[in-house]
Amino acid sequence: MALSTGVSSPSLLRRMNAAEVLRHAWSVDAVTASDLIALTGLTRSTVLGVCDDLIDHGWMVSLADARSTGEYRKGRPARRYALARSAGHVVGVDAGQHQLTAVVADLRGDVLARAVRRIDPCGSADDRRRIVSALVDDTLASASLADDDVLAVTVGVPAPTDAEGRSPVEAGADFWELMNPDYVGLFAPRGWAVVVENDANLAAVAEAAAREVGGVRRAGAASAAGDAGDASDAGDASDAGAGAGVRGAGVRGDGGAGPSFVTLLAGERFGAGFVLDGALVRGNRGAAGEMRLLDLVDGVGSADGIGAVLRDWARAARALGTVPESSPLWAVPLDRLDAAAVLAAADAGDPAALRLVERMAERFGRVCAVLSGMLDVDRIVVAGAVAPSIGLLLERTTPWLSRFTHRAAPEVVASTLGDAVVTTGAVERALAHVRGHALELTLPGAADATRAS
Repeated sequence: MALSTGVSSPSLLRRMNAAEVLRHAWSVDAVTASDLIALTGLTRSTVLGVCDDLIDHGWMVSLADARSTGEYRKGRPARRYALARSAGHVVGVDAGQHQLTAVVADLRGDVLARAVRRIDPCGSADDRRRIVSALVDDTLASASLADDDVLAVTVGVPAPTDAEGRSPVEAGADFWELMNPDYVGLFAPRGWAVVVENDANLAAVAEAAAREVGGVRRAGAASAAGDAGDASDAGDASDAGAGAGVRGAGVRGDGGAGPSFVTLLAGERFGAGFVLDGALVRGNRGAAGEMRLLDLVDGVGSADGIGAVLRDWARAARALGTVPESSPLWAVPLDRLDAAAVLAAADAGDPAALRLVERMAERFGRVCAVLSGMLDVDRIVVAGAVAPSIGLLLERTTPWLSRFTHRAAPEVVASTLGDAVVTTGAVERALAHVRGHALELTLPGAADATRAS
């Protein structure tokens, strides 16, 4: 059989051993040869040879031994190694409707540079591609990096995406095509692996990577707490930035026991990322998290998000004269009267703002009840730029959700990742690709290998 024939090949066996050693190096600052022997079951000579190969190929570096760091008591000091975190880089892009954000990170996921730019939501697809490309260039320049330093890019878009990173054509509309104007074709010529993914799915990846959705703030409380492949195989969520035991937890592709939660982007429009039994759910055309079904829900009426609706309600209240001149909402210039202003005024006890928040709590309770009733999730995580401000809103939502739910209501929490949630997921997703394909990649500036790989 092909498998037994392949495994008997010394070069393939060496690659398998290298992949196993590298897997243990991704998430730790340093690892000793003794650690790797214990973790992999390989012999000392094999581990040392594999580490030498990985150093030659640029993936690992040799550190001062345990004698130099005072970490041994007797006997031969252990050799120490670390991932060469600066040997390659990944780019994450949040290509939102109104704002673009790009980050570049090293192989451990530490962000080195970030750039943000507002964009005309009615601009053309060509304009959007040009501005995104320029923003990525600016981000790389800020980190003193060039195209050759980048291994992979993930772009998050407010549209469903299929396995090739394309968005379906809408009947009678072109919003999805405008939001996803062929980013694969934009970045692939740079020699990068390209993943284009729905932004809410990337937010779910980020939340899963934050300790099984543990990096969240409970409503009204202080802060607590797969490689999906490239654009040609993005349907596999086996390592979707949070699995494989790498700096995170939870998202796998096997459908086994695991967390079930929804990450809900709630700014201009609701968009959801579903993780059910530990697996990221995309659907047949990548549209599982599209929330247009809310058009049909009494008391909700649309997929407009918390940010958009609170802004519109507040401005309408001003126009109708139901906001007294003593309210902080009256003092804010009308073109700056937004959800953040409403939530801040409500936190300060302003009656006009509190009425709007209570009205939103009922509407949002219905949204959460729909998600809970369909998916039987443990938790709903509200993410995005609005998340840091919604503690009071979530407190007011809880009784409405209990009223609308026929069984134990899910916990509704605010993410602590703020407006970085999509780029955080994008970096995790790009790193998942690099981890899954490391031995197929040539690192920039890597020495020629002196051993067969």
